[in-house]
Amino acid sequence: MSQAMVEDSANPKRSRYARTPSEYAVHIMIEGGHREEVRFPTIQEFQKWYSGELVPKSASDDFISVPIKNIQGEYMVVRPSRVIALRVEPIFASSVERF
Repeated sequence: MSQAMVEDSANPKRSRYARTPSEYAVHIMIEGGHREEVRFPTIQEFQKWYSGELVPKSASDDFISVPIKNIQGEYMVVRPSRVIALRVEPIFASSVERF
């Protein structure tokens, strides 16, 4: 058996060919049919915002800030009680369309 096969069989949960997302797109579905997309550099950054901002104020009609780090000078606020769904999509550098 080759060394690569031995390493892969020692850790069956992680392939040596596994890709790591370069960022995460979070699709926010808002009451009334509106949709917004924001991007987070890591899943941990998203989880920090989600558990620290959105969940504790989920029933509130007060605005909370949604981090938009990749667009300078622009910001977004949302009423947490109006968020009806979130979809988290890993974005891989290789999946970006090239023109």
